Amino acid sequence: MAISYEDIVKAPKALLHDHLDGGLRPATIVELAAEAGHELPTTDPEALGRWFAEAANSGSLERYLETFAHTVAVMQTGPALRRVARECALDLAADGVVYAEVRFAPEQHLEQNLTLDEVVDAVVTGFREGSALAAEAGTPIRVGTLLTAMRHAARSQEIAELAVRHRDTGVVGFDIAGAEAGFPPTRHLDAFEYLQRENFHFTIHAGEAFGLPSIWQAIQWCGADRLGHGVRIVDDITPGNPPVLGRLAAYVRDKRIPLELCPSSNVQTGAAASIADHPIGLLRDLRFRVTVNTDNRLMSGTSMSREMALLVDAFGYGWKELQWFTINAMKSAFIPFDERLKIIDEVIKPAYAKLIG
Repeated sequence: MAISYEDIVKAPKALLHDHLDGGLRPATIVELAAEAGHELPTTDPEALGRWFAEAANSGSLERYLETFAHTVAVMQTGPALRRVARECALDLAADGVVYAEVRFAPEQHLEQNLTLDEVVDAVVTGFREGSALAAEAGTPIRVGTLLTAMRHAARSQEIAELAVRHRDTGVVGFDIAGAEAGFPPTRHLDAFEYLQRENFHFTIHAGEAFGLPSIWQAIQWCGADRLGHGVRIVDDITPGNPPVLGRLAAYVRDKRIPLELCPSSNVQTGAAASIADHPIGLLRDLRFRVTVNTDNRLMSGTSMSREMALLVDAFGYGWKELQWFTINAMKSAFIPFDERLKIIDEVIKPAYAKLIG
């Protein structure tokens, strides 16, 4: 039976890789830009949404990242950060997301003299408010915050300590992001070793624009719990019947290291030629720990429901496959085991049991 987009929206979904500064509502950007005196390409919300998608659709990760200058510019005050986080939680909940980990880089929000702790407090408060409003609306969501350090900067140790400092108020993990080429994860080894000593979770953007060496370093040198994107692991798989896994690909699969795949974003940045050509199909068939994610909802003009609908169209997936992706994500979340299990057993499985029939 054909799966409709409307039904996908109603199905529970889990999201591990979503950037706060990549998911603002265009109308909110226009209002906050007016308050901040920031000039936008256009002040028409609908046209602005199109501009972001078109500017990001360049096939270049570097050009894609340039679009964030406008969103970050309007996220420099406590009230603005709180509003953006609150709306993020509401938008995800309205799309049927029951668990989300949303990441952002505190070091990019200091232009109005906020401290790093004030930035984190504002965002965590916004997520808490948005989650409460979503629950009142009948669409409950649990949001965990990931703090990101920029890989071209030198503040990763400071941001790692910030994450650990806020671990009991909503921050569930750490990440590094930004252009991969020339900025290997091993530059931040001190931060990763500190996080391991603190028993704290972290993921690393690796294997998106750069290839296998980035993935190898993230896992074997830095000890990443998950791979942010990780799509280039396919370069270590030789096509055939059956395909032959190289040592790194085999290790990633054997260790059940989660891949935070972002299909639409990967097409935009040139990591995949199209959704139909995306390695997610092969990686799912080979039973890697595959998860489906949005990356930047504004820049990709997407949502979790849209990403799943695209996969249904491209690969003919049904509810069983969508449940598999969802449970994979929930298993891989950075919250305590009992909380993960509760969402799987009490929310995800019962809903999909009805859908599968």
